[in-house]
Formats: sequence, structure tokens, C-alpha cells
Amino acid sequence: MSAFLGLDIGTSSVKAVVVDADDRVLAQASESLNVQRPMALWSEQDPKAWWIATVRTVRQLPESVRRTVQSVGLAGQMHGAVLLDERDVPLRPAILWNDGRSARECLELERREPRMREITGNMAMPGFTAPKLLWVRAHEPEIFKRTRTVLLPKDYVRLCLTGEKVSDPSDASGTLWLDVARREWSEAMLEACGLTRQHMPEIVEGSMSSGLLTDEAASLLGIPSCVVAGGGGDNAASAVGSGVVAPGQGFLSLGTSGVIFTVADRLLANPARAVHAFCHCLPKRWHQMAVMLSAASSLTWAVKMMGYSNITHAVSRAKERQPRRDAPIFLPYLAGERTPHNDPYARGVFFGITLETRRADLIGAVLEGVAFGLADGLDALQEAGSSPSALDVCGGASRFDYWCELLASTLNRTLVRRIGAEVGAAAGAARLGRLVLSGEEPSVVCRAPPIERVFEPNPHSAAWLSERRAVFSKLYRNVKDLFKDSQP
Repeated sequence: MSAFLGLDIGTSSVKAVVVDADDRVLAQASESLNVQRPMALWSEQDPKAWWIATVRTVRQLPESVRRTVQSVGLAGQMHGAVLLDERDVPLRPAILWNDGRSARECLELERREPRMREITGNMAMPGFTAPKLLWVRAHEPEIFKRTRTVLLPKDYVRLCLTGEKVSDPSDASGTLWLDVARREWSEAMLEACGLTRQHMPEIVEGSMSSGLLTDEAASLLGIPSCVVAGGGGDNAASAVGSGVVAPGQGFLSLGTSGVIFTVADRLLANPARAVHAFCHCLPKRWHQMAVMLSAASSLTWAVKMMGYSNITHAVSRAKERQPRRDAPIFLPYLAGERTPHNDPYARGVFFGITLETRRADLIGAVLEGVAFGLADGLDALQEAGSSPSALDVCGGASRFDYWCELLASTLNRTLVRRIGAEVGAAAGAARLGRLVLSGEEPSVVCRAPPIERVFEPNPHSAAWLSERRAVFSKLYRNVKDLFKDSQP
């Protein structure tokens, strides 16, 4: 039996899934990760923790399933800066995608290379990798001087798996060092950060081989030595797992962050509105993303703060209290925001609380606020020429019917939830591993899973949500200057 292992090196956990040639999930497992926040705006993880969690996760899979693995695919959180010395030992904790310390360095990067947006298709944002290296150069010069290689999170795990330093175009797009149209490193962008190509891994397409599992890694994981695919950034890999690989297709991911992802056959950029214009993890394909930093994480935070025993109960109570035009409004910027504001200083705000406000109203406001933020992102995508008529909805929070209904009406788009959508990036990584071995066409392997449920916009709900969204937008405009002024 042919089986393919997909690994997703996430922010909150490492996930592993094994699928067969019929796309059946044979086994899956996960291992939690912790994020360190030693200072305001900082977000870091120990790279070695990813490898430890990877071994533990794979070892949770039944031995009978592990023995059938014929290839490995990798997906992972994007943008993280892993700095290695001459012995490939991490010099410091990895600076993650949701770290906001390098806002000043973003301005410096655009000053150093005025063609940056033309080369990369993107504006400089603190979450991207290149500004992080400028920050290290300015604040930790000894570490910068000792840096011999810069890797992304999943590519550090690849190094542990294969001994090879390799990345793929989709993940590399998020560094601001890639010429995204040409799918290769830009010497001009590297020079602007004091780096060279020698600091960078080799680039291979996500469906190509990046090396073989070493005997040591195979023994630790308990799987046969096999090929490891180039893989992809988490969202691009999720698209492969969902069958979102053809121009005009798209999905909405409700994970820790929120993403609207659309596919194109060429680079479509809108850097002025903080749209992410990246390579897909399949050859000759590109994609756009609108990214909000706190989606399901906003709901998780609110449920904990309001004292609910679980998220399902909280969402159910919020549904009972809606619709109410006088309910509070929530700005979901708990960790700053990307699309369309590119504002690392933005913070969460509840507006319109009264003596009649109940905790369920605040949960409802959070659900709406995330929907409004995603609608802002969709507007930015449309300005760049991307306007999907329907979106697959995936991610852990997509299991909440009420939130999907709310999103469909807010975005005025049909949302399609598919069976197995929660497997996400790990399943896409497994498919990329399969493509390396089989040589099949991506359209054959990357099929959309069966439909579980379709959510259509409700015209009545859409009307009053549009009114509330106007208040949401005006609220941000009126307080955005206060965010930066209130920073320590």
C-alpha cells in the first residue's frame, strides 16, 4: 500500500497525517508548542522544539501505518527567522510571523531598496523575514555576524530530516528576499539586508525532491528512509490539500490567523493595501492572500476572558443573542494587523458596551469583528483583480456553523465546507510528497474533498451587517493614531 506522510510545523502545534493514494486519512497526530513573548510585540520559539515535537508527533502514529510511508511532505508557519551558525546550530530563538518589533526596519528596508515592491510584489511588514534580520543586525550585531544560514521554520525541520538546506518558492516569497515573478532569490534584496545567496537555502518547487531522509532521522521517526518534498508555506499547502490550485479558486482559513487565499496564473500585486502576493507551491502558479493576525485566536481569548467552559457553548450563546444592531463592536487587532492596514501597533477594542451588555454579546462582537476584518481583506484582493465567487472554508474554527453563516453574509460570498478540511496543510504536504514520487499532474492529485455543507449569504443579515461594518471601519480610522501613541 502506498502512503504519504505530511508534516505541518505550525505555531501552536506540529501536526502529522498519513494518507493513501485514495486520499483516505490512515492516521493523524499532533503535539503542542509554546510561544514565548519576552517583551511587548515579541513572539519567539525555540527551533529545537519543532524537531522534538515532530519526532513525538510521528511516533504517535501506529507503527503499522508508519512502515507504509513512501514519501514526506512539509508545510509550516511562514516568515519565521531561524539563524544558524557555521555548525548549523540556532544562534537565538526564532522570531515568528506574528512578531511586531521590526516596524522601523520596514521603513529602512524600503529606503535601502526603492524597487522592493516591484521585485517582491509586497510591502515591507514586520511579520516578514527580511525586516527581522535588519533588527538583529542593529540590536544583536554579534549574532548577525555569526549567522551563516537563514532558514524558515519548516526548512529547519527539513535540515533535521535530510541534512539539506532547501526551501520552496511559496515559503520563500514571505521573506522579502525572493523575486516572486522569477521564483528565485533577489541579490538586490539580500544586499539591502547585508546578506548574500550563500546565506540562503536552495530553492526547489514544492512538488520536487529536496533530499532523502537520513538514516538517523528515519530511525528517530520510525519510518523508512524516503524522499522529502520541497513542500510549501502553510497556506499554500492548505490550498493543495483543499484542491485550490487553479486560477480563480480560493479559500478562507479560520485558524490562529485568518486568511483569504486566491490562485492566479501570474503575479497579481497590491502592496499598497498589504496584500500578500506569493508563489504557489506548485510550478507556474501564484497566489494572493489577505491576512489578519488574530482570527480564531480572538475567539479563544474572548472565551477564556468571559469565563465560558468551552468555545462551542460560547458561540451557541452568542447566536441566541443575535441579531442586534445595538450590540458592541470589536476591533480584532490583538496582535496588530496586516491586510489592509499593515499596523503592528493596532490593538483590540470593544466599543458600545452598556449596562445591558452580556458576555454573549461580547462573543458575538468578536465573531463579527473577525468577519469584518476579513471583509476588509477581500476588498483589497478585489482591487488587485481577484474576485472569487465562492470560497472553501477551512481551519479549526470552520466547524462553527453560525460563524460560517455570518461570514457568508458579511463577505457576500458562498462558503463551502468540505469533509476533512480540518486536516489542512498537513494533507497538502502529503499530496506534495505523493507528486514527487508519482509524476502525476497536480490536477489529478489535488482534487477537492467532498462537500459537507454550503453556506449562502442571507440578504437580510447582509444588510444589517453592512451597517455595522461601516461603524467598525470608522472606529478603526478614529483610534488608529492612539495605538501608536500609547506604545511604551
